[in-house]
Amino acid sequence: MAEVLLPMSLIQLFPGCPRRLRVEAATVRGVIDGLDERWPGMRNRLCASGPALRQHIRIFVDAELATLETPVATTSEVQIVPALSGG
Repeated sequence: MAEVLLPMSLIQLFPGCPRRLRVEAATVRGVIDGLDERWPGMRNRLCASGPALRQHIRIFVDAELATLETPVATTSEVQIVPALSGG
């Protein structure tokens, strides 16, 4: 099962959701589906219609920028990161 690291800004919206957890999935899309099964509404926070990742969300698999179709191994670390902006 892949280890998933969620940002504090996301877990604050879902009571009982830990910062680190394990999800069994073959792709990033599968990880998001697994998260949404446990905490309904999480997919809507991460994905826009299309489906596509929301503009302000970045996901990394083993430190590499990922898409919804990026493969996830049982030993992978998946990090969900809100994009930072400012001037």
